[in-house]
This record gives sequence, structure tokens and C-alpha cells, in this order.
Amino acid sequence: MDQDAAQTTPGRSPAAGQKPWPHRLALSLCMIVKNEARNLGRCLDSVEGLAGELIVVDTGSTDETPAIAAGRGAKVVPFDFTTVDFAAARNQAISRASGRWVLMLDADETLEPASRPLVEQFVALDENAGYYAERLNHGPEGGQSNVDYVVRLFPNRPDYRYRGRVHETIDAAILAGGGRLRQSGIRIDHNFASDRDSRRAKNRWYIEILKEEIAADPRDTSRLDFLAAEYHQLEMFDEASEIAERIARLRPLDARAHLFAGVYHLLYKPDLAQARADFSQALLLRPGYPEAKSFLGLLEERERAASTPSPAPSRTLAHGR
Repeated sequence: MDQDAAQTTPGRSPAAGQKPWPHRLALSLCMIVKNEARNLGRCLDSVEGLAGELIVVDTGSTDETPAIAAGRGAKVVPFDFTTVDFAAARNQAISRASGRWVLMLDADETLEPASRPLVEQFVALDENAGYYAERLNHGPEGGQSNVDYVVRLFPNRPDYRYRGRVHETIDAAILAGGGRLRQSGIRIDHNFASDRDSRRAKNRWYIEILKEEIAADPRDTSRLDFLAAEYHQLEMFDEASEIAERIARLRPLDARAHLFAGVYHLLYKPDLAQARADFSQALLLRPGYPEAKSFLGLLEERERAASTPSPAPSRTLAHGR
């Protein structure tokens, strides 16, 4: 087989009649995996033919994950994960990539079919920008789903690297390197089927790692955002509220930080006077801030309800009739 042809579509040949994408050799798909034999094939099917190269960093699989990846044409890179560091693992994958662009996916994610031409479009534009993907997170069957936004498509540049041992991000590196962050319309489905106990154990594990990171670099307030989120997921609202207050003190010009502090003071650790001060500060920093206005309206409704005297019981009710 021709070497170039072997690299164009990792693992499988394009379907009959499929038009080759002229830019796909510019794109590397990078992944980190561990014991993902159940999910990996579905993920790779969703991006088949899109990237000219597949880099899979394996952090210690004991199942068939490495063999499945190799069978689909991946360069499988073993990685020592004795010290938990997801950023280091992702950066290892990027360092092995030869494409001008990187698409980063996890094994329990799939790229929606309608997003494939968007990936092609942004790679062809070749701007110095990282692109946010909308990620739909599906919980266990019957569980609640939610949406978040993650940068998953970006130029392959030496200074564009992830940071954070857990909840790793590349956003700051792209901005520091002169790039921009853009919304894209790219959509990813994420299926995490861990049970509640497993999820809570992971929350507690992440909390300890985040505390270590914060102790090592107290100036990095982004770690505090994730710490508050982990406490919130464990329903440890007092601890989450304290972290939100700390973030607002450390980032006094961050309207969003004051908003979140206000939400905790309104809903989880009630202090209506402090909540009003938080929302007012958010609006001062960002006039017209819709979320701050909405929560301030909710606060005022609660204040009115608290100040309205309850009707006296009727005489009939008083006599038990």
C-alpha cells in the first residue's frame, strides 16, 4: 500500500464514493485513553476519514484498548501515569502529532456528523484560533444531561499546551500565544455512565489533586473555579460558597466571580444582604449583565415574600372546624 494512502484514513479506507477531504493531512486526532475498549471504536467511527493521523496516548490500559487503537492505524504511545497529570498526557499526544491542526477527543465522546464540515472549514481557514465545541454530557440512563463548552480544535504550535493536572485546559495558552478563542458550532456527544458512588469518589479524588495544585501555585485562580464545582457536585455547599467568596476577593474585577458568589449567598448559604451586594457589584462591572439582573429580581421577590405578613387564621380554623 502507498505510504501516503495508508496515512490518510487511519484504520479503514474511505467508503465507496466518499470524496477525499483535501485538507485532512493537515489534521491530527489526539486522544488519551485507559481501558476504553467499550467506547473507542464508536469514537473513531465518528471521525473516520477526517484526520490524516491518529495519536493515542495510553495511560495504563489492561484491556484491549491499545490493540483496538493500533488496529485502526493509531500511533499508540504508552504513558506513565503514576503521578496523575491529564495535561501532561494530552501534551504528550500533541508533541507526537505532525498535523498543522489538532482535534482532541476522549474515547467516550463522538463528533456529531454535521460537525465534520465545520472542522474542515476551520482547518482550511488556518487562523490562529482555538475553537470551542459544544459538548452535550449524557449521564447514566435516565440521568440529567448538561452542556458545556471546551476548546478541542486548535493549531499545532509548540506553545499551545494544556495546563492543569485535572480539569486541564488549553485556553490560556492560546490567548498567551496571540491566538483567539471562537465559538464554532462544532458539537460533541459525551456519554459518561459512571454510577453515583463512582462519580462522587472521582469528585473527592479531584478535590485532593486540585488542593495540591493550588498549594503549588496559589496565583492560579482557575484551579479554584474547578474546586468550587467539585464541592458543588458533592453538595458540599458551604465549602463551595467559601471558595466562591475567595474567588471574588482574588478577582475583584471579574463580574462572573461576583455573580457566582451571589448565587451561593442567595440559594445555598442564604445571606440576602451579601447576595445583593454581589449582584450589584457584578452589574457595576458589567452593566446590563442579564444573569445578575435576573438573580437580583429573584432576590427582591424573596425579600417581598419575607416582609409580607402571613394572614391571621380564621375564627373557624381556630376552633378546628
